[in-house]
Amino acid sequence: MRKIFYAFFGFLFLINYSNANGSEIEFEEYKLDNGLHVILHEDDSTPLVAVTILYHVGSKNEDPERTGFAHFFEHLMFEGSENIKRGEFDKIVETAGGALNANTNFDRTFYYEILPSNQLELGLWLESERLLHLNVDSVGVETQRKVVKEERKQRLENQPYGSLAQEIFKRAYKVHPYNWMPIGSDQYIDQATIDEFMEFYKTYYVPQNATLSIAGDIDIDETKELVDKYFSGIPKGTREIYRPNVVEPPMKEELRDSVFENVQLPAVVHAYHIPAQGTDDYYAINMLTTILSQGQSSRMYKELVDNQQIALQAGSFPFALEDSGLFIVFAIPNIGKSADELEAAFETEISKVKNELITEREFQKLRNQVENTFVSRNARIAGIAESLANYHVYFGDADLINNEIERYMKVTRDDIKRVANKYLDPNKRLVLYYLPKSMKPNENNDAN
Repeated sequence: MRKIFYAFFGFLFLINYSNANGSEIEFEEYKLDNGLHVILHEDDSTPLVAVTILYHVGSKNEDPERTGFAHFFEHLMFEGSENIKRGEFDKIVETAGGALNANTNFDRTFYYEILPSNQLELGLWLESERLLHLNVDSVGVETQRKVVKEERKQRLENQPYGSLAQEIFKRAYKVHPYNWMPIGSDQYIDQATIDEFMEFYKTYYVPQNATLSIAGDIDIDETKELVDKYFSGIPKGTREIYRPNVVEPPMKEELRDSVFENVQLPAVVHAYHIPAQGTDDYYAINMLTTILSQGQSSRMYKELVDNQQIALQAGSFPFALEDSGLFIVFAIPNIGKSADELEAAFETEISKVKNELITEREFQKLRNQVENTFVSRNARIAGIAESLANYHVYFGDADLINNEIERYMKVTRDDIKRVANKYLDPNKRLVLYYLPKSMKPNENNDAN
């Protein structure tokens, strides 16, 4: 993820709650002849505009022998184009009083600029330049090889628990490409040639694989004209876009393993496979994790951290993905408490939601929390633009930005108990102990 540049208008963006009252978000969407999907939302509450573009390519689209390409392109896309000099992309946005960033995950890559609304055309020109003729040359590639490798080192090797997610996913997935993390492998990034990077660009960075989502102080008709001016002439891609159809087979027994890393305190993790985001059960699972771990009044925090004081941290979260994701429960023990004690304690909390209905009072609080989270997610123009793109790409229905909350509100107390029993099966889970290297058995002593 790139550094965000803040100017005066960037600061305004941070404090701008354009839709804080949760009113319906109106938008228009259409498709250009080249396949580019366009979504426009007009909001004149502040003189800002979010220009975003989502490419439906993430680490799951990669060759297993060339992991890290999607994340590599997140960086390479800032190297300039035929009409933007190397290193000038960020400066152009900064000079215009804007902010920019990008991120990559398993399923997509997302870019955005937040600009004064009178700089809308600039934002569209910048994104069209990257889509039409990005610089993919030896200088940029070699520069970004170093940057990506250093980022991987800082995130995974030099950060406590930095490799935890990688250790979870490579064990939880045996055949699906979620087996590797978006940050990829140093080895494959080093081995890749410029021709391979160019092939990836020409395959996935094409209009029919992109969603241009614009939100803010815009005039819809004028914006359509500008979109047509900068994007309609970009040719449609000709290569086949790879969409993995691999189905991860269900686990048949518990997988238990240990990893020894440079940490001071152990972490205990349970990971369970759950259905893809947007499915009916996903909403019940999402509400289940809110009960278990959202806030200091949640069950796991209150019991393990406050009451028993057995954990420094404890929580759970559903790793929502386009294909089958993971429900992860984790905790870090308090000083003097063992990993085994901790695991037993949070298993007790999981057993409670499997065996007992949550109370009506707790359920009403849960519904309020979910509704507040849903509204807050779309309180800023950048969040609105991203949500519209996500809903279109993952669900085929951008209007879920207004009505997905209804899916959550349909979830009952019985549904929450049912999904806890269905998916949090101790015979179909990964149990990972992430331990300090000092706890690693001495092989010489074992041999004696």
